[in-house]
Amino acid sequence: MKELIKELVESFGPSGYENEIAKTIRGYIQDQVDELYTDALGSLIAVKRGRGQGKKVMFSAHADEIGVVITHIDDQGFLRFSNVGGLNPLTLLGNRVRFSNGTVGVIGKEKGDPKDLSLDKMYIDIGADSKESATSKVNVGDFAIINREFADLGKRLIAKSMDDRVGCAVLIEVIRQLQPSPHDLYFVFSTQEEVGLRGARTSAYGIDPDLGVALDVTLTGDTPEAPRMDVGLGKGAAIKVKDSSMITHPKVKELMVQIATDQSICYQLEILERGGTDAGAIHLTRAGVPSGTISIPCRYVHSASEMVDIDDVKACIDLALAMTKADLSAL
Repeated sequence: MKELIKELVESFGPSGYENEIAKTIRGYIQDQVDELYTDALGSLIAVKRGRGQGKKVMFSAHADEIGVVITHIDDQGFLRFSNVGGLNPLTLLGNRVRFSNGTVGVIGKEKGDPKDLSLDKMYIDIGADSKESATSKVNVGDFAIINREFADLGKRLIAKSMDDRVGCAVLIEVIRQLQPSPHDLYFVFSTQEEVGLRGARTSAYGIDPDLGVALDVTLTGDTPEAPRMDVGLGKGAAIKVKDSSMITHPKVKELMVQIATDQSICYQLEILERGGTDAGAIHLTRAGVPSGTISIPCRYVHSASEMVDIDDVKACIDLALAMTKADLSAL
């Protein structure tokens, strides 16, 4: 499982440019599903047909990651940039970025008080000494990701893009362990979540599911002076109650809690005051879709060093697997 997560988090895939990570995921699952295709927005969709008169269930984990896009190159070869998804300038300073062609740069800042730091006062240095040498490697409009390696601390794992490659890893492992289900199961590795839940919206419209379940990370309240939030690393899968994009359908939340209780799966309840997941787009599709989210607790979200607990990851796998076999007639 750790090797799978390592390969996924170190792959390139900013919003809108998910081809590399989609290819990696395809390699893991193409021989284990009944159908595998890519929709018009680039989301990778794997289908496992059911054996009975069950429901149509859509699981979705977003494959994209936050990044930057180059907006200007000056005469000295320094690159100005804008964000692709949510970025905090304080976590960027001194970090490295990587472009799809392998070019690496470091993020620096103009002089001034760090408390006033903003993206328009920052730049990327790729070691160029002129605009001409810079544009031989990078051009305006090129996208880059944070460049940081995976680290294994034992139970705790650190990497960039745990959001949401760890959710993708959960779905891959569910597909690997899947037993015959009464339901038609659609596993979506969606695009452009970080810029507005876009891939999940179009995928859900095409699938028209009876139930939607997002797999994504969530914040925690277990670090020094953290905002009060009853989610922590090592306490199990987080069953979402509410976030900015969705109030979980009561029957879906109750089903998840009941399954976790019956099968002795460690879980915690999550109320996320700011942020959303693919479920926020899925539940508003067509005439509406009962939806919920299984969340992986994660510290330092949207930084270069997002941290998860492997036991929480396994609990999320167990809960998602149990949902593939659950009685969904009440929904």
